[in-house]
Amino acid sequence: MKRLTGLQKQVLALYGGFLRAARAKAPEERKKIEAIVSEEFHRNAKEVDRKNFIYIEYLLRRGAKQLHQLKSPNTISMFTVPVPSPPSKPLP
Repeated sequence: MKRLTGLQKQVLALYGGFLRAARAKAPEERKKIEAIVSEEFHRNAKEVDRKNFIYIEYLLRRGAKQLHQLKSPNTISMFTVPVPSPPSKPLP
């Protein structure tokens, strides 16, 4: 089995964090949050170049901020806002 890189481990930890945070919300919101999170992670897995480390790190920071907000007891739901597409080539 192939070993995971540090970034891959961070992405999986962030995904798990979102799913754990979703469990603390109302059942109908939990399903909505899980669907949004799943769609975002799968879309980025397909669209983002694996060597575009700068953009991946940006997405990780953005996701960490969103997760922090979702964990707040005052947050009851989640929605998505379109994000610009990643550059086609990583910056040198």
